[in-house]
Amino acid sequence: MKFYIMTLFPDMVMDGLNTSIIGRAVNQGLLSIEAVNIRDYAFNKHNSVDDYPYGGGAGMLMQAEPVFQCYQALTERIGRKPRVVYLSPQGKTFNQSMAEAFASEEELAFLCGHYEGIDERVLEEIVTDYVSIGDYVLTGGELPAMIMVDAISRLVPGVLHNDVSAEFESFQDNLLEYPQYSRPEVWHDKRVPEVLMSGHHANIEKWRREQSVIRTAKNRPDLLEKAELTPDEQILAKRIMEE
Repeated sequence: MKFYIMTLFPDMVMDGLNTSIIGRAVNQGLLSIEAVNIRDYAFNKHNSVDDYPYGGGAGMLMQAEPVFQCYQALTERIGRKPRVVYLSPQGKTFNQSMAEAFASEEELAFLCGHYEGIDERVLEEIVTDYVSIGDYVLTGGELPAMIMVDAISRLVPGVLHNDVSAEFESFQDNLLEYPQYSRPEVWHDKRVPEVLMSGHHANIEKWRREQSVIRTAKNRPDLLEKAELTPDEQILAKRIMEE
């Protein structure tokens, strides 16, 4: 899968994504991540891409033309118009289902705003998806883009050493992930649950499912509205929320 990140700060993006699991996947050819510098498409000697907004107001606004020229160059290089995600608090909140949908794309482009945002006219012309990572304001779209690339990349086959781990983790089936334990068996007088030491896989899976329901009911009961629970699990979740 190929990611293109249109940004004013390419080093910030690439320094963060060229490490750990994502960096290894890039080196193995499973992913391609490229930061495209919008400043390269400025049309003045100072390489500035911002100007004062019409109507007044605080701050500066990114101009339409450099962003459009950046997008045009990217489109010509790819050979078709890519899906373009604009990171904005006005967008739909990013979640695991969206990550799964984006992971099905061959190419995905991100547009990172800065200052007070981007001229609305170019957004209307090139953006296909408006996405937010939460109800707060950041200084730019670079960190949200990096978060989304990380979440989406984990769903690309081969990126994780154990592909099963991409299927059984938080937010899968709208349940939070169950608690997990490693060696030693006893730490600070706290023991690993006996069921995990039993080797009985059916009992372990049953325990993990129950723990996911309990943890979700305690910490994110809103997720249960979309979770598919058995009658017994519904009773368990209701009891936990009432405690």
